[in-house]
Amino acid sequence: MYDDRRTMNAEMTTTTEEIAQPTREQLELSAVLHALSDPVRLKIVEVLARSEGEYTCGSFELPVTKSTCTHHFKVLREAGLIHQRHKGTMRLNKLRRDDLEARFPGLLDTILQAADEAGVAGAASAVP
Repeated sequence: MYDDRRTMNAEMTTTTEEIAQPTREQLELSAVLHALSDPVRLKIVEVLARSEGEYTCGSFELPVTKSTCTHHFKVLREAGLIHQRHKGTMRLNKLRRDDLEARFPGLLDTILQAADEAGVAGAASAVP
């Protein structure tokens, strides 16, 4: 599914307005764990896990530049942790909790709980 640069290849399916995202069956444990290994990405997922809504990339208060933020959302999307869709010129992000739970039961909750106990998650927030 991924080439040697950890980017998606042509086999990926395309959903909602041509944003490449893996299907539930294409989710790989190594890609999910890699995406969650970065504290910024873990914080993004933690914020999305606390809500049912969709958030734009710019609505997160993160200690990184806009281009770095874009990279983090791309890694999360390509790993299958988030679903992105276009709305005008924005990209809305939503956690793919059901797909993750179906493919890797209990993994997301376990990682988020461990991050919370270690004090890693919780520093990011989203502006509605």
